[in-house]
Amino acid sequence: MMDGKAPSGAPLACRPDMEPKPPLPPFTPESAAQKVRMAENAWNSRDPDRVAQVYTEDTQWRNRAEFPVGREAVRQFLRRKWDRELDYRLIKELWACAGARIAVRFAYEWHDDSGQWFRSYGNENWEFNALGLMHRRFASINDLPIRPDDRRFHWPLGARPEGHPGLSELGL
Repeated sequence: MMDGKAPSGAPLACRPDMEPKPPLPPFTPESAAQKVRMAENAWNSRDPDRVAQVYTEDTQWRNRAEFPVGREAVRQFLRRKWDRELDYRLIKELWACAGARIAVRFAYEWHDDSGQWFRSYGNENWEFNALGLMHRRFASINDLPIRPDDRRFHWPLGARPEGHPGLSELGL
């Protein structure tokens, strides 16, 4: 890579997986909060191709009992996830940041194909490369069955509207 080319021979600046994804580390509380909201918006799109683009080609994950490695494995994981978790709505909140790492807490609501609603609570630890692509993601998640009238995330599918309460404001 000393000649400015990837092993494939493509110039580094032309490879889509090498394009910077700002904000870049080292993170401040403000830039980390921006990165968290961008991730929330992308996940709320429920578009595996869009979401997968912010991970390195060799990204390493732990999500519950699954351990996807690589961007394509993540894409396949997300397809399965959103085929199963219907009407998915997510809120993420910055917990802490230092250098190239961000800790996040989150909750999301969804229902299965039988109509049972759940609120899933979790924590994520993220680590980014110098270009702002996520290299490692470790998630711990718990699911709580809820009644439809206990739901708190009622915005139309897609990004959470500006001004909608976050986790702390909702008491979650």
